[in-house]
Amino acid sequence: MSPEPTPPGERLFAGLDVSTQGCKLVVIDLGGREVVHVDALAYDRDLPAWGTRDGVIRGLPEGVSESDPRMWIEAVDTVLERLAGSALRRDRIRSLAVSGQQHGLVALDADANLARPTSKLWNDFSTDEECEILTEAVGGRAAMIAEVGNTQRPGYTASKILHMRRHEPEAWARAATLFVVHDYINWHLTGGVRAMEPGDASGTALWHPGTGAWSARVVAAIDPGLAAKLPEVGPTDRSLGRIAPRLAARFGLDPACTIDAGSGDNMCAAIGTGNVRPGVVTVSLGTSGTACTVLDEPFIDPEGEIAAYRDATGRHLSLLCVSNLANGYNELLRLHDLTHERFAELVSTVPPGNEGRLLVPWYAGERTPDLPHAAPVTFGFDLEGLSLAPLCRAVLEGHVLNLHHGFRRMPVKAGEIRLTGGLSRSEAWCRTIADVFETEVVPVEGEGAALGAALHAAWVWLAEHEERVPIDEVVDPFVHLDESRRTRPRTEVRETVRRQRRLFDAVTGRLRGLEAPDPFEARVALRAVSPDRAV
Repeated sequence: MSPEPTPPGERLFAGLDVSTQGCKLVVIDLGGREVVHVDALAYDRDLPAWGTRDGVIRGLPEGVSESDPRMWIEAVDTVLERLAGSALRRDRIRSLAVSGQQHGLVALDADANLARPTSKLWNDFSTDEECEILTEAVGGRAAMIAEVGNTQRPGYTASKILHMRRHEPEAWARAATLFVVHDYINWHLTGGVRAMEPGDASGTALWHPGTGAWSARVVAAIDPGLAAKLPEVGPTDRSLGRIAPRLAARFGLDPACTIDAGSGDNMCAAIGTGNVRPGVVTVSLGTSGTACTVLDEPFIDPEGEIAAYRDATGRHLSLLCVSNLANGYNELLRLHDLTHERFAELVSTVPPGNEGRLLVPWYAGERTPDLPHAAPVTFGFDLEGLSLAPLCRAVLEGHVLNLHHGFRRMPVKAGEIRLTGGLSRSEAWCRTIADVFETEVVPVEGEGAALGAALHAAWVWLAEHEERVPIDEVVDPFVHLDESRRTRPRTEVRETVRRQRRLFDAVTGRLRGLEAPDPFEARVALRAVSPDRAV
């Protein structure tokens, strides 16, 4: 049975999610089995002094994506200050955990100041050359996968470190500690604990999620002094210490409140959607798109397309990430002054398959497939397709097709896909995902990664203060599926969608110089079975 040895209101747990575009705080009541506080902050809107767009510094060169880490600290302090101004008994928060955007590099000097004033983010594509240097240094792609369980990609942390060492030698010389984002927030909350945990460590492309060790060869290829700058990797099911006394006093928190190890946003989002046992698939529809599943044993993709991580519970996480998802959709709405409802109306006027019109949504490089210099491509847009409605359907289907293209490599056959992220509330997105993946989809109500962090904090605190219980006993009471939006794939469009997937394979294969079918013939085959009206 789920843990409930004390009355409601006596044991509260908090989760912070420090994402690319904003910060969210969730507090749960373990005894009452409910979320009792939610607060969200958007950097662009709520912290305008930092001058960001979508959480990223404006005016950077193409392919560069960076933020000032001090903005994240201000965001965390702001939501904790707002918590202090609420009626919630925050002194009953027993533990707090942090979920953070993965891969971003934060460098501190020996005096705990930023050695580099900004942090390269997960969607920074400026380190492609460094990826090539590292891969060549260890003997090629296969050798790199053997070393760290993944290929080197610009999104990962290793190439960001090498880029700093090569192009910013003064900053490199000053750097004493290299963190990823959630470790930096932990450092702030604990008053200086220098630590890392396996989930985010496996996303650095320096640490192998299967062997649980840093790669001496990759570390040496960057710099012999790198090892001293890396925090120790400890277990994920532990607390790092207590909240810093000055922060406890400032925000009215119990000085005994612990800060648990936390993890990356993908690991915490898995917990927040109930993805804590093998066989469950979570798809997150955010600025980027991800699909992940928990495994008992690591899956090391021989092509390196599917990322191999540790999860936040001692298991393994197989994860697909595409860089482009809600970004294209949001920009389309902005450019054409569309509401979500109007977009759905326009899409409904065009049949599935879009009569052979296709958008490949590689707007600014792509992570899966690994194409940092990729650009978007439209295909099959005849004169009748130049109106807004076909473009809307192309954006919707293109993003879902791109996500599914990578998903096919994952070592799981999904019986159900759980959707999270703002777009999971859209009937058009749910229906298209169900049709393209040929799988039932159901949105998960709740707060995703922030909820997952709060649940992780509860799970760790129980183990340290009362008794260790299975993670699902803590998680299941808080995960609620939106059955009203459960969507099943439609048999009447199955052949159309299958031919559309073949068209996407043909177009993207030819773009990448791979052996692939003739896209024009694939388009003709699709149009031969396309519905003559919206379905």
